[in-house]
Amino acid sequence: MEWQQSTHPPVSGQAVTVALSDQEKLHMLHPGQIIAYDGPSGGRHDRLMDVKGMYRKRNLIRADFTGPCRFVASLPPGFNMIPITIEPGSDLLYDFRHLFYYTEGITMQTRLLKLKNILITRDVVKVKFGGQGEIGLLTQGTVMEMKLHPSTPIYVDARSLLAYPENATLKLSVYGNHLASQHMHYQWAITGSGSILIQSGHDNGELAEHLNDDSLFRRILREVIPFGGIFIK
Repeated sequence: MEWQQSTHPPVSGQAVTVALSDQEKLHMLHPGQIIAYDGPSGGRHDRLMDVKGMYRKRNLIRADFTGPCRFVASLPPGFNMIPITIEPGSDLLYDFRHLFYYTEGITMQTRLLKLKNILITRDVVKVKFGGQGEIGLLTQGTVMEMKLHPSTPIYVDARSLLAYPENATLKLSVYGNHLASQHMHYQWAITGSGSILIQSGHDNGELAEHLNDDSLFRRILREVIPFGGIFIK
């Protein structure tokens, strides 16, 4: 299987082309994003997802493709698609919501999270992919790999964690002094062996606001002068 992703300004979104060779099979979980198809009409067969798939993806239909064929899928603005090869023995856990497609030969197992983590992160289960094949993940921003340490934690913004080893230890935490801990999103303090995947696309808007503002002095005046936010632009 081959794939190619085009790059455009974030405001316009992107597109990814996936090409399957003869008898290769792929399951596309967001068929509504397909904008072009090149292949025999019988190379695509849509079907209802099972109940688990409907719940996790908030979608009813998946599209099954059999090569030789290729299709082009559009991606939402700010999103990328990265292919990941799954080998036997892979122990990374993923959020099912990020899954864009998977090839024939991929198996899935669910892992239920702890109640406290569910209440804070609003994630109920993670998915472990097995077998052999490829998955495509929808991500925001750049994807990076970081190696874990058995005893010294890596702190990762809970919104940016893409995948982690099943044997890793995760604890919701904050770090730094009192002021730092009051002004950050929940962090995963992660220890273990292997590596994690993180994505850089989450932004709380503070940096853009800072860069677009004229000066710190203007910001202070807006706060301290009555109706400053109206008169001082």
